[in-house]
Amino acid sequence: MQIHNLKSPRRKRLKLVGRGGKRGKTSGRGGKGQTARAGHRVRPEVRDLIKKLPKLRGYSAPRIKQVVHTVNLNDLDKKFSNGTSVSPKDFGKHKVKVLSDGELKKKLVLSGFLYSVTAKKKIEASGSKII
Repeated sequence: MQIHNLKSPRRKRLKLVGRGGKRGKTSGRGGKGQTARAGHRVRPEVRDLIKKLPKLRGYSAPRIKQVVHTVNLNDLDKKFSNGTSVSPKDFGKHKVKVLSDGELKKKLVLSGFLYSVTAKKKIEASGSKII
C-alpha cells in the first residue's frame, strides 16, 4: 500500500446551530446562560419586590382611575327646559361635574352631580335647586 492509494479522511461537517435561521452562531438567542437555553423564563422583577416588601404580599389588581366628565352651565341651559329635573343619567355618564362656564337662566332641579364652587353659587343664584 502506498500513499497515493490511500483515501483522504472525510472531513467532519461543523455542527449546525439554529438550523435554517440564517442568523449565525447564536441564532438570535443572545449570549450564554439561562436566556440562551430552550424553555428559559426570566422571573419578573415584581416577584423580587414582593419578597422584599413582606407586608405587601399577594396580588392586587391595579386601581381603576375613575373618569369624571364635565358639563358647563351653558350646556344645561341649552339642553333642558324650565323646571326639568336633571341627573347624570341624562348625559349617559357615571360621574359628571358641573362647571361654571356660561350662565344658567332656567330654573332646574339638579341631583347626583359634582359641582365646582362657582358653579354651585351660580346655580343657587339662578333659582335652581340642588338635591
